[in-house]
Amino acid sequence: MIEQPPSPSLESVTTINEDGSRRFIHPSTASGRFTRWRTLFAIALTVIYVALPWIQINGNPALFLDVAHRQFHYFGLTFVGQDVWVGFFVLSGLGFCLFYVTALLGRVWCGWACPQTVFLDFARRIERWCEGDAPARRKLDNAPWTFEKTVRRAAKHTIYVLFSLLLAHVLLSYFVSLPKLYAMMSKAPGENWGSFGFVFLIAAALWFDLAWFREQFCIVLCPYGRLQSALIDSDSVVVGYDKTRGEPRGRKGTSGAGDCVDCTRCVQVCPTGIDIRQGLQMECIGCAACIDACDTVMAKLERKPGLIRYDSRHGFAGERTRWLRPRILLYTGLAVLGAIALTIETSSLKPATVSLTRVTGIPYIVESGVVRNQFLVRVLNKRNTPVAFQLEILDAPQSLRWNGAESGINVAPLGEEIRTVVVTLPRTDLKAEIPLRFRVVSDRGTIIEKIGTFLGPIIP
Repeated sequence: MIEQPPSPSLESVTTINEDGSRRFIHPSTASGRFTRWRTLFAIALTVIYVALPWIQINGNPALFLDVAHRQFHYFGLTFVGQDVWVGFFVLSGLGFCLFYVTALLGRVWCGWACPQTVFLDFARRIERWCEGDAPARRKLDNAPWTFEKTVRRAAKHTIYVLFSLLLAHVLLSYFVSLPKLYAMMSKAPGENWGSFGFVFLIAAALWFDLAWFREQFCIVLCPYGRLQSALIDSDSVVVGYDKTRGEPRGRKGTSGAGDCVDCTRCVQVCPTGIDIRQGLQMECIGCAACIDACDTVMAKLERKPGLIRYDSRHGFAGERTRWLRPRILLYTGLAVLGAIALTIETSSLKPATVSLTRVTGIPYIVESGVVRNQFLVRVLNKRNTPVAFQLEILDAPQSLRWNGAESGINVAPLGEEIRTVVVTLPRTDLKAEIPLRFRVVSDRGTIIEKIGTFLGPIIP
């Protein structure tokens, strides 16, 4: 006899049995406008994920995190280790956008764009192809291990492994580039054991998630579901059930019954096993599968769709949804300030980085009536083409002399050069510490200045 899924309850998690063991959910297939749009969106996101390492902008992949050389390429912009602070704006901005969208549209990220949801949808399609629809999968779970069950399960997990390896290799290409990835794949694993281990650890984690952990990641590990209660309010648009219209439940033709016929189709298609009619819950990822399922039933009953729909709690209560409200205005103001700060800071980024340090050891040398200071000038070229730089020292006494970079500093693409600059001054001309302004000018007009100090025995 096929084990029937339990009735969801607000008192416990549907995916956990009474003895604490795991209960696997086999959601039925939903069809409808939201499912079609989610499928197209998932395909588009997956294509973007796979295609970004192939797209070349300014000689580099569109998104290339070259950790080994501390160079990060982002849609034509190149950042080096010294620009890592920009990552703060990027990460905090992404997190803030997630909070902002949640306040407006609930967990739309979880149901439509989260990699966990996107890849798991593909995994469930593979499972349906190998094992059948939801009742067939539940029957297979309870069946003894026969040849047919072994073949079906082996085929499913083989495709899962191949899918996980593909995703892991694409992820590695974001860090090593596609040409280097191909070169690694043509060699023995021992020659690139670090990258080899990275791929198989990521693939193993993906396989474990797709084959077993699944919705438990959303329920147990991801903190976002628990944060939603603090991020949404009564005007946030979420997936919900119209109790006023649907209750009391009853079959078609029952006197006094609402539109809900208690077919439980919304429960059967839910990927986390909840009953949306019990209200918004932590497990709900906002995928809209229950909306499509309910609308299909309503169409068959010749009733108006939208018994389950996207709406705010105020909307379900018959009130007006307020899009402009204090928290949205606050979030908008903070977003504008963050965008202004990021624009100002990124506009100050130069296509080269210059650092000036004093040579370690004694700060100066006095020899034959001449004071000598030594500096190290390090020039890092962020461009993908060679650049010639010229060094100048400004605001210096006329008797000051220097050498070490008179012929210029030629830096290879994404390379760096270090020059020792020796600065001398007659001792009789040193009346006080002298500030020196080092200017590095590229052949493309970029100007970067650094301040140093000429030290020595001061003669009153």
